[in-house]
Amino acid sequence: MPRWKDLPDELDPQVGEFVGRLRRIVEGGGLTLPQLADRTHYARASWERYLNGRLLAPKGAVVALAEVTGTDPAPLVTLWELAERAWSRAELRQDRASEALRLSRAGTVTAPKPGIAGPAGVSPTLPPRNPDGTDPEDAGPPVSRHAQRPALFLAGVVGVVIAVVGAFFVTDGGEPKRDTAAAASPSPSASPSPPLPPGVLCSGAGCTGKDAEEMGCSGNLATTATSVTVGTTLVEVRYSRTCGAAWGRITRAGLGDLVRVTVGPVRQTGDITTVGDTIAYTPMVAVEEPGRARACAVLASGRQGCTG
Repeated sequence: MPRWKDLPDELDPQVGEFVGRLRRIVEGGGLTLPQLADRTHYARASWERYLNGRLLAPKGAVVALAEVTGTDPAPLVTLWELAERAWSRAELRQDRASEALRLSRAGTVTAPKPGIAGPAGVSPTLPPRNPDGTDPEDAGPPVSRHAQRPALFLAGVVGVVIAVVGAFFVTDGGEPKRDTAAAASPSPSASPSPPLPPGVLCSGAGCTGKDAEEMGCSGNLATTATSVTVGTTLVEVRYSRTCGAAWGRITRAGLGDLVRVTVGPVRQTGDITTVGDTIAYTPMVAVEEPGRARACAVLASGRQGCTG
């Protein structure tokens, strides 16, 4: 018998009731996860997420479970519809909270440090002072140029002597010595990429062409970047910043409806091929910013539409 994990605390009660009903059906049928995957044709990793409350099972999976266990599908589908609405509301709240946090961070302005103002990137310049520490304005009558020349000449000679003696000691009278400290310093290397959170199996280019559910990029790690409604079908660009990838998703769809996501020349598609399914999504495409991804729906009725 499967050993279920505790459901997430933040899970909506209606979703929790639905997941609990799925668990009881699986236990009553004596099915292991591999058997469940083989008989319903939904991946084992997907069923693990469905039954642990990390992802809402699609309607087709619910109907398939009812068929293989001899369960009446009608009450189960009713529970699914309530859970689907609750799940969508939770996703909307999460998206709004993420957007509010992003705007809050973008509006934060760091106050400049006090100091002497100057051009950007240039160190502030203080007015020159005399050798004795007094300001030039506090000095007495100016010394004539003729009086300054001997002192300047003597200072120049002393400077040359100091430079020659210093060079002799640095070179030890022979070949110049290498700066051993500089030679020993290793060249800086690129910092390693931060480790992925538990359950996340890919990032960036490694996610392209892979399933967002199976790679752990969906659920709480995903938000809706843009969306549009085509007829009654909702088309979304789903994005996971953790995975650095986007994918297209359609909900309230029907048999034969297709969703496509495009990032530059890269394109991925997904469609609904099972009667009763209302959700379909594409494999992922690596992208740094979700605004570069575009999702389109091509419905079986012939209607089409894309996100902005």
